[in-house]
Amino acid sequence: MINFLNWLDGVLWGLPLIVLMIVTGLYFTVRSGFFQFRFFGWIMKRTGGQLFHKESRESRSDEKGMLSAFEAISTAIGGTVGFGNIAGVATAVAAGGPGAVVWMWLTACLGMILKQVEVTLGCYYRRENEKGEYYGGPTYYMERGLGEERGWGKLWLIPAVIFGIGIFSTFFVTSSNLTAAQVVSGAFRLPDLTVGAVRVEGVILVGVLLSILTYVITGGGTKRIASIFSKLVPFMSVLYILMGIGMILANITVVPEVIVEIFTNAFTGTAAVGGFAGCAVSEMIRVGMARSVYSNEAGWGTSPMIHASAKTRHPVEQGLWGSFEVFFDTFVVCSITAISVILSGRWIDGTDGGTLALSAFSSSFGMIGSILLAVIMVIFTVTTSGGWFTYYLAILEHLYKKEGPLKTLVMKVFYAVRALPGLLWTIYLVKTNNQGFIWTLVDITSAIPTFINVAVILILSNQYFALLKDYKARYLGIGHTEKNVRLFYEDGETGKEIGK
Repeated sequence: MINFLNWLDGVLWGLPLIVLMIVTGLYFTVRSGFFQFRFFGWIMKRTGGQLFHKESRESRSDEKGMLSAFEAISTAIGGTVGFGNIAGVATAVAAGGPGAVVWMWLTACLGMILKQVEVTLGCYYRRENEKGEYYGGPTYYMERGLGEERGWGKLWLIPAVIFGIGIFSTFFVTSSNLTAAQVVSGAFRLPDLTVGAVRVEGVILVGVLLSILTYVITGGGTKRIASIFSKLVPFMSVLYILMGIGMILANITVVPEVIVEIFTNAFTGTAAVGGFAGCAVSEMIRVGMARSVYSNEAGWGTSPMIHASAKTRHPVEQGLWGSFEVFFDTFVVCSITAISVILSGRWIDGTDGGTLALSAFSSSFGMIGSILLAVIMVIFTVTTSGGWFTYYLAILEHLYKKEGPLKTLVMKVFYAVRALPGLLWTIYLVKTNNQGFIWTLVDITSAIPTFINVAVILILSNQYFALLKDYKARYLGIGHTEKNVRLFYEDGETGKEIGK
C-alpha cells in the first residue's frame, strides 16, 4: 500500500501537473504584462502598506461582503502560514536538499499571479446566502463560469465534485496537530504518563490540548475566526520573523555559503552527505514545487474561499492580497525556515519535519529558542486549522445552498468532529512511527484539487483579464474605463458584463 501511495505521489506531482502549473503561470504572467513584477510596488502599497493605516483596515459602507479585507487576509494567511512553513519546508530541505528552496521560490513567482487570478475569480463569482453572508471559491466559479456562462450545463459538477473531494480529503489527512505536538513536547521535554495499564505519550497529551483549543477558536464560525485571526496572525508572524532574523544574525558569517549552496545545488543536485541519501535535480524540482504549493497554496483553490467573503471595491483589488499572501508566505516565512534549517546542518542527519525545525532553532538559542518555536507552532496550528475550517464551510455552504433540516444536521456533525482527524493521526503516527507516510498523503491531497483548479482558471482566463483591464483603467490610469461594467456576477444584468 505504501509503495502504491509513493508511486501515486510521484505521478500526481510528476510531469503533467508541473507542466500545467508552469505553463499556466507563464501564460498569466506574459498575457498580464508581467503584472506581478511590473506592479509589485503597487501590490505592496495596496496590501501590506495598508496594514499600517487603521482607516484602511476598515471596510467602507459601499463595499459588499462579510469580512473586511484585513480580516480576510489575516484568515487566509492564518490558513497558509502554518506548520507547512515550518515542518513542510524543513521536510523539503531534508528530502530534496538546499536546492529545493530555489524551486520553491521560482514556483512562488508564478504563484503570485496564479493566486491573484483565483482570488479575483472567487470574488467575482461569489454568492450571497439567505443570511446575507458571502461565500465563493472554485466550486462557485465552476458553477457560474463553466456551467452558466460557458454552457457546460451540469457538466461543471464533474470538476467541482473532484475538487471538493480533494479539498475535503485534507480534513481527514492532516499533520498539523502532530507537528505542533512534537515541537511542544520536545521543547518542554514532556514525559509520558501511565494511566493504569495504559501508557500515554507526551506528544498525544499535547495533541489532545491542541484539539480542545481548535474547538474553542472555531466555535463561532467564519466571522469569529476572522475577528480572532486579525489580532493573532500579525503577532505570530512578527514573532517568527524576529526569531528567524536572530538565527541568521547569529550565523551571519556562514549565510553567504548557505546562499551559494542553495543556488548551486538547485541545478546540480545534492550528493550524499552524512545520513542524507542525495537527490537528483528532477526530484528536487518535484519536492520544491510540491512544498511550495502546500505552503503558500497558490493554485490550490483554498484562499479564494475566504477572500470571496471580503468587502472589496473590485475583484482584482482583493486579488492583489492573493499575490501579497504568496510573497509573504514563501519569500519571507519559508525562506527564514529554510535558511535556519540549512544553517543548523541538521538536515543531513535524517531528521525532518517539526523535529528538524526545533533542532535548528535550539542550536542557536538553546532552550529559549525551543520554547519560542513551541509557542509559535501552537499558534500556527490553531490558525491553520481555523483557516481550513472556513474553507470547508464555504464548500458546505455551496453544497447546501438553502437552509433546511439536512443542512442543519450536516453542519452540526461537522462542527462536532472538526478537530478529531488531526488528533487521531497524531495517535496513529506516534504509535507506528511512520511520519513519512503522512507527508506522502499530504502531497496527494494537495495535487488533486490543484490540478482541477489550475485547469479551470485557465479556461476562465478571459474573465480575469477583462477584470484586470478594467482595474488598470480605474486605478492605474492605464486604458479607458467602460461605463456600466459588471464587476460582480451577482450584479445581474444591471451592468455590462465584461469578459465575454
